[in-house]
Amino acid sequence: MLRTVHGNDERYRTYWNTIPGCYTAGDLAVKDEEGYIMVLGRADDLIVVAGHNIGTAEVESALVSHRAVAEAAVIGKPDPLKGNVIKAFVTLCVGVAPGDGLTAELARHVRKTLGPIAVPAEIEYVDRLPKTRSGKIMRRVLKARELGMDPGDISTLEE
Repeated sequence: MLRTVHGNDERYRTYWNTIPGCYTAGDLAVKDEEGYIMVLGRADDLIVVAGHNIGTAEVESALVSHRAVAEAAVIGKPDPLKGNVIKAFVTLCVGVAPGDGLTAELARHVRKTLGPIAVPAEIEYVDRLPKTRSGKIMRRVLKARELGMDPGDISTLEE
């Protein structure tokens, strides 16, 4: 195990103190009745919609599996009734134009792939998604922009 997090010893201690006697990695998993463990993903990569845990990666994967979509990112947007709703940011393949017909088609595609609870309440078409230099999509920047909040440190943004 590591002895600390460089320059932030207090952060390292929180990994050991969140659940006493255990190291908290930040990943979520479930164990079924047969003892098999299924990793769900990062705790911060889940959106709770009406009591259902929806993985951002699953919704993004469903969107990208549509022939018109080049890239996708989803965030949870606060909702008074459901707790959160899913908002998708989508970049389209070259030659594909956004429109109401495509939005409805993408919603049907996600519904067919994952089920009705995972259908984005909103789909916004964007020219590009905010990414780090290594290509990781920065969902927190999208969420901050959407909610009118400070995005924090964006020094790792590609552009």
